[in-house]
Amino acid sequence: MKKQVFAFTYSVWWNLLLLVFGATLWAWAFKAIVIPHKLFTGGVAGLSLLLSYWVGGLPAGTWYFLINVPIFLMAWLLVSRRFFLYSLFGMVCLSALVDLVPWTFPVHSPGLAVLAAGSIMGAGGGIALRSLGSLGGTDVFAIILAKRYDFRPGQVGFAFNLLVFGLGLALYDVDQVLYSLAMVFLSAWVMEYFLGMFNKRRMVLIISDKPEEIAQKILHEMRRGCTFLHGRGAYTGKDREVIMTVVNGIQVKRLEELVFTTDPQAFTIIDSTLNVLGEGFSARKKY
Repeated sequence: MKKQVFAFTYSVWWNLLLLVFGATLWAWAFKAIVIPHKLFTGGVAGLSLLLSYWVGGLPAGTWYFLINVPIFLMAWLLVSRRFFLYSLFGMVCLSALVDLVPWTFPVHSPGLAVLAAGSIMGAGGGIALRSLGSLGGTDVFAIILAKRYDFRPGQVGFAFNLLVFGLGLALYDVDQVLYSLAMVFLSAWVMEYFLGMFNKRRMVLIISDKPEEIAQKILHEMRRGCTFLHGRGAYTGKDREVIMTVVNGIQVKRLEELVFTTDPQAFTIIDSTLNVLGEGFSARKKY
């Protein structure tokens, strides 16, 4: 079963489908909401839009394609050919959808436009990044710097967005810049949600006088792994075993019932995790 899931995740058609669907959502919001409402995005897409307003002559999709050329040359040399080809497909798809399809979205309020564009673009970007490629632009550059120089993608995006919004102040009034900034923050939040929605788990720490009994029930009744951590009470000075396990959201209530029917005095900590990689959970994505 695990091999089948792995093969499906890495299949060409699945990755192309994610890229097409993500590019479609992103292009729809960009063409139908961002451009008509005189907003602009962060990253390479925002720079492309600013150039189309400032320089003229070429539409935003064409500028996006041209700016991506040197970035993709670096991706070919520094990341992997698979990542390069998938991202090239995503970038061409996005550029074509922005320039060639007459997208419409009947929203008139600037506030609603920010909500709609941020949500749709974030969903599109998150879906695309669940593939083995991207839609080009800052995503490619961030992955290159993360692999080569250990920069975090968020740091790269923040620095690039500072440049774009600085240029935006020269072309837009302050209200439009603030609307655009709110849209970018919403888009980033929605993108993170889509990236983590299938990988979020709950890490549980259980402190009990019956650790062996609880651990055996977790192993055999819930069929989840667990680990003993050696702990010592700061007040009592008593040594004890702390159980650590990871479950999904659906299993939390069942685990609570299992723990407290075994030891009503147990002390349990449940924490959300961003991602869990390893046996029984998600595999690390290899570009």
